[in-house]
Amino acid sequence: MMPDWLATHNGWLWAILGLLLIGGEMLAPGVFLIWLGLAALITGAVVGLFSLGWQAACIVFAIFAVACVAAGRMLTRRKSEEPDAATGLNDRGRQLIGKVFRLETTMAGGEGRVRVGDSSWRITGPELLAGTEVKVVRVEGSTLVVEKA
Repeated sequence: MMPDWLATHNGWLWAILGLLLIGGEMLAPGVFLIWLGLAALITGAVVGLFSLGWQAACIVFAIFAVACVAAGRMLTRRKSEEPDAATGLNDRGRQLIGKVFRLETTMAGGEGRVRVGDSSWRITGPELLAGTEVKVVRVEGSTLVVEKA
């Protein structure tokens, strides 16, 4: 048998649980408890509006927890095809992918050089004349692989 105070304050208890979970996010590494806390806050609002029993409230919480965690993963997921600043940090070659440069020398045997800022990079790609614009498509070690822009 459930105590009367628990049955009458069920919505508020879910709201308090939600706030505790969101507060716990500050202590725990990662971003997970915030989604469970949000689910608990929503459950508290639903329970408060519809006066649900504790069994129904637990089911509502489970549904919202799955939905909030799934939504949170979609919002915080990284796109593997787009290098971001953190991924390219300390990997200057990777930061150059997609950039266009002018050939410093004529490419002979599929090799040449481009000037990037104050440095000169070795490149490979199709044979092109000096002054042609090339686009960096990938990096192999310390060599940039280019194509005509």
